[in-house]
Formats: sequence, structure tokens, C-alpha cells
Amino acid sequence: MPTLKESLNYEPVELNFGTSGLRGLVTDMTDLECYINTAGFLSFVKGGGSVANVLVAGDLRFSTPRIIGAVIQAIKDAGLNPIFCGFIPTPALAYAALQQQSPCIMVTGSHIPDDRNGIKFYTSTGEVLKSDEASIKEQVASFRQSIYGSDAQNALFGADGMLLQAAALPNEDSNAAGIYLERYQNVFTEEPLRGKKVVMYQHSAVGRDMIPQILTSLGAEVVPVGRSEKFIPIDTENVTPDDNVYFKQLAQENPGLFAIISTDGDSDRPFVVDENGTFHRGDELGAVVADWLKAEFAAVPISSNDAVLEHLDTQAVPYESTKIGSPYVIEAMQKAKERDIQRVVGWEVNGGFLLGDDLEINGRVLKALPTRDAVLPIIVALLAAVDSQTKVSDVFARLPQRFTSAGLIDNFPIETAKKIVGTFSEDSSSVRDEIQNFFSSELGFGKVEKINSLDGVRIYFDNGDIAHIRPSGNAPQLRIYSVANSQERADEIVRMAVSEPDGIYRGIEKTM
Repeated sequence: MPTLKESLNYEPVELNFGTSGLRGLVTDMTDLECYINTAGFLSFVKGGGSVANVLVAGDLRFSTPRIIGAVIQAIKDAGLNPIFCGFIPTPALAYAALQQQSPCIMVTGSHIPDDRNGIKFYTSTGEVLKSDEASIKEQVASFRQSIYGSDAQNALFGADGMLLQAAALPNEDSNAAGIYLERYQNVFTEEPLRGKKVVMYQHSAVGRDMIPQILTSLGAEVVPVGRSEKFIPIDTENVTPDDNVYFKQLAQENPGLFAIISTDGDSDRPFVVDENGTFHRGDELGAVVADWLKAEFAAVPISSNDAVLEHLDTQAVPYESTKIGSPYVIEAMQKAKERDIQRVVGWEVNGGFLLGDDLEINGRVLKALPTRDAVLPIIVALLAAVDSQTKVSDVFARLPQRFTSAGLIDNFPIETAKKIVGTFSEDSSSVRDEIQNFFSSELGFGKVEKINSLDGVRIYFDNGDIAHIRPSGNAPQLRIYSVANSQERADEIVRMAVSEPDGIYRGIEKTM
């Protein structure tokens, strides 16, 4: 009798952890592969204590319902009870799971294109951290060996790696969505946004109906626009010229506008766009939210605007620079709490905001949510303007004026990207000279002053420019983060890096 592995008519591609969670091409995310990884994760959490229920939700990608079916089958076969929470934001699922002290699994590819998807795991205490990944991988490898070696004739899966009988999705349990709504509606009372016109760019964001409901309960007049039944991979770290044109258009078409808001696909990364149609990046947004919450510690990725860090210094808020990705931010937040620091927060350049402590607001308690959230920073940015009786643009204008941009080049070989980082990571005179061949004075760059290799390669120039090279955690993409003394220069650095076919990145690629 052939084994299941011997019966497969394709070569399986194993999923790997990226910056946060598993990601891969939909064609590689067979039911079998998703089942194996889910089973390994469940074995990991069962080893940590008693588990009964596992909450599951997903985004609006075409492949998500099928993958959820494979996940639910694995949960049932592990002897656990799957609770299907529907298609809701990642932070809504995570928050409900924390309140119920249950693990949860979110099927989402976040902001990446629809031909890809992902799975994000949470234990009963929160997001899976980097320190957990090795143990999970061991459990996955053990389970993979077992199921691959099983009898093909009695397997759940066909030769194509798909379930022979697709798992039917259970009836939706709306409790998770309701708990998330209450988190905000019970704290931000008395309609503080009354009379404020807010445009919600809905596109294919999974929170496109829930977020307007929250803002309406706070008194805002919410105008939904741009709803799409086709998935749109909009990314807060890769706001395109077309995105900016659209935001300007929305501002012009909506007289009396207070703000434009949106999120990425799984609604854990916010877009806050002011009344002029200007998008404000997540590191700026994080500083505004930290101020409003009176934070006493902040964990911030190394890719953040240096002026934001300067602002934290002036506000006497201790901070720690981390590697990029919510697991690293969370670990820094946890260490701060172990030192008995209160009002601990964190955020990412993508705008996702993490709250490490229960905070009292308006005499009510806003409970901690130490995973990326889009709703809290959106609400706080609007309330900061209301409280100061100013425009949303004025709230951001108070920050030190350094300017940032970000972008990426797609279809960039992962191994080449890693080799670039390895080549340029050493802060030596020879490496600085080599970098200068690409980031040259002819392109407006000053002399390389220093290199930081905490996460990728962050290059500081003596004219104030910063260029940060970083491979995507789990996709064939090479990202660029820039900081400069004008928005035009920050945008120019990104454009020069990612332009096709002869930009800086392609030039470096040819030498690797």
C-alpha cells in the first residue's frame, strides 16, 4: 500500500513562519499543508495546558473559506471544539480569544495579493512569539512525518492534497464581533465624534462594516465608499501614487470632511488620511496615540521615523527600538511590564497599535489588546483633533517635521535579498564605500555615516537621508523605508530604489 506522501501528484511546499504568522502561495496552501500546520500548533498549545475551544475566523480572500475548512477539520481531529467567528478583523478574533482564554487561528494574508494567503496563530495568552516558533515547528515536523507515512487508501486527502470531503463551515458565532464592538462603544461614550464627517474607504477590508458601526456609535457621520467584491491588496507600508490620488479625490468630493479612514485586508493596520487627503504613516500615528493615552513606555520598530523617537524623548517616554514585526514589539512590551512599568504600548510602522495594559478612559476601562489593532489608533487620532478643537492635519503637524516614505519591489528573489542584507550588514569603511556605489552623490545622497543591521540594513547619510533595506518576511519582495528632510526627498528615495528595470535595487541585484 502506498503512503499518503507517495500518492501525491505534486511536490508539497512547506509553509514557514515569516515576520508574523505563516504565509504562502494559495497553490502551495493545500488542505493537507494547512491541516498539518494547524495540527502541529494545536499539539503545541495542548502541551501547555488544558484546551477545549479554538476560535477561528478569516478575511475576505477567495481562498479563505477553503482554508478555514481545513483548519476546522484539524481542530476536530485534535478532539477540540472549533468556534467559527465568521469573517471579522484579526484584532476582533484575538481580543475575544483573550477574554475567553482560548487559542485562536486567523486565516488571512493581510495586505498581500489574493494569490497568497496565510495563517496566524494565537495561544490562550496572545500572539505566538518568535520564542514559540521552534517548538511549534517541531510539533509540525512530527505530525508531518506521521501523516505522510499513513496509508493513502484511508487518508482524508486526495492525490492533490485537498480534503476528499470538504469540511462544512459551522454556523457563525457572533460573540467575538460583539465583544470587539463593545470594547470601544462602552469606553468612548457620549458621541465624541458628533457632527464629524468621516469617509470610510471600504474596499475588501474585512472590517469594512464593523468599523463604520463603531464610528457611528461615537456620533460620526460615516460615508462608505469604494466597496469591492474583488480583493484589493492595499498596504499601509506601500501607499502608491494611485492611492494618494484617490485620497485627494475623496477629500475634494466630500466638503466638510473631517478625515478619511480605512484598513488593510484583515483590518489590523489603519489608514488615517486627513481632511486634505494626506495619508499619515503608522509611526507618526503611533506617537499621536501614545501621547493621547499618556503612555509611559513604547516599543517601536527600528524602521520608525527618527523624529518620532525624538518626540518620545521630549515627552519623557522611554522607548525601545525592536526588530520589525509584532512578535518583537510584544516581547519588548512584556519585558517592560516585568520591570513594573505601567501604561505600556507599542506600534509598528504599518500603524497597527498594541496596548499592553488596561487603561482607564472616561472613568471606564479599555482592556489590553497586545496585538496589532487598527480601530484604536483611528479613534484616538480623530479624538485628539476633537479635544484640541483642530483639524486632523494639525494633530500631525505638531510632531517634529521629518518625512517618511516606504515601498517595495515585487518578484525579487528571496535568496538574493538575504544575500544583499548579509553583504551590507557590517558597519565598516569597505561596506560603506560599497553601498555608496549604489546610493551615490549623483542621486543626491550624502556620505554614509553609519549602518544599523538590527533588522535589514538601515543606512544613515550625513545629509540627513536614511534608507532602510529589508526583505519581506515571507514573500519575494524587497522593501525600502526612507526618512528625509522633505516629503519630496523621502518619496524620491523610494522611487529610485524600486524603479524598474534599472533602479537601485535592481542594480544591486546584478552584483550579487
